[in-house]
Amino acid sequence: MEPNSVATVNLTPERENSLRTIGHISYALHAIVAVAAVLPGAQVSVLLLVGAFILDIVKRDDAAGSWQESHFRWRIRSVIWAAILYVITIPLWLLLFVPGWIAWAVISIWFLYRVVRGWLALNDRKPMPLPN
Repeated sequence: MEPNSVATVNLTPERENSLRTIGHISYALHAIVAVAAVLPGAQVSVLLLVGAFILDIVKRDDAAGSWQESHFRWRIRSVIWAAILYVITIPLWLLLFVPGWIAWAVISIWFLYRVVRGWLALNDRKPMPLPN
């Protein structure tokens, strides 16, 4: 298998539909949080994102070996990296408001991009690329 390829396991139609539904729910929760993070004053509870993250962690093994496994990994990695970047940039808020706001806006836009890109691929039944 090539290093950047996705293993393909044939899923039953019921299992594939179930995993796609979970993926759509997770991407929808991610999107709500991501859009709210980009729009000033439209903050929603981070609990939506935590719920989606837990859902992905719990259900990812059900997708093992299928093209949908890449979507679970994509969403989990997106949340982890966004959290790390937000924590790293907290000191910018302490120094000055504007640098912190700019940093968090860039992170939020990046996160929204990942959500949209992943959701479109899921809708087209395409796997996400694996990290190098």
